[in-house]
Amino acid sequence: MKITGNTFVLKNTPSIVSFASVVGKKESEGPLGSCFDECEQDAYFGQDTWEKAESEMLKRTVSAALNKGGFTPEDIDYMFSGDLLNQCISSTYALRGFDIPILGLFGACSTMSEGLLLASLLTDSGAGGHICAVTSSHFCTAERQFRLPLSYGGQRTPTAQWTCTASGAVVVAEKSVPPYVKGVTIGKICDLGVTDANNMGAAMAPAAAYVIKTYLEDTGKTPADFDRIITGDLGTVGTKLLYELLSRDGIDISKNHSDCGVMMFDLKEQDVHAGGSGCGCSASVLCGYFLPKVKTGELKNILFCATGALMSTTASQQGESIPSVSHAVHISNSSSD
Repeated sequence: MKITGNTFVLKNTPSIVSFASVVGKKESEGPLGSCFDECEQDAYFGQDTWEKAESEMLKRTVSAALNKGGFTPEDIDYMFSGDLLNQCISSTYALRGFDIPILGLFGACSTMSEGLLLASLLTDSGAGGHICAVTSSHFCTAERQFRLPLSYGGQRTPTAQWTCTASGAVVVAEKSVPPYVKGVTIGKICDLGVTDANNMGAAMAPAAAYVIKTYLEDTGKTPADFDRIITGDLGTVGTKLLYELLSRDGIDISKNHSDCGVMMFDLKEQDVHAGGSGCGCSASVLCGYFLPKVKTGELKNILFCATGALMSTTASQQGESIPSVSHAVHISNSSSD
């Protein structure tokens, strides 16, 4: 049921019936290392290029999500997938052998909330059966595409974030078991003029503030209605800005907010500066840490708002500012109101 132009309450409360996460070596050494389904120590994932490695990681994540739910590729009706690389090659090359109808997405680091949102809306409408949403990122592929060759050895600024080598996948189906998806808000592009490609947290904070404020106002909920309000990849810099932006509207989420980019690494010991980033960061933390807690009832309600910086190297080199977007997904242990 549409409440406003971009917020929907899902009356049929689709279930996230299976989920899985795969991460790399550095992520496995962080505070959440024991939460993930697979921790690969080889940055190449047994392949001969980093791009092939990211595709292999995404393929393993989808396979794990299907296996955990007892599904085969034939059981999946549709798939939503995207990543950070040009033409979303991590997704297309990984999934070409699954023979599943697919819609490719690009929301940068917001892709997991975008894919989960679309899968939930399609299922709630009755058009879906079993829908898989997946995304990934890889430190080495992202550095090569967006910044500098790793061999260059350039210094990273204090506001910079570490692109996670990680992937997460969910399977959404008709209501059966928790976690349930109860509502969503489709975000809009926000741009406050940040031009520093090494300060994506600042660029993305306005989009997170917008979508959190919108979902709360449209549904009549308060931050206290959620055990956790989760952002993706704002890091330490973006998190502070998010609190400041929301405080202007009288909204305080500081007591129950978590940012996946802050959670992924030990910020004192692992030298990632402002935290983690990348499509796979929020996707793997959602699937590895939060969804199991919602499934058992340890967490009753969470609002998942992955954030994405919609930049390209070409636009950045031309001095363009960095637009951002975030989408909200309300996930609950209960299907009742």
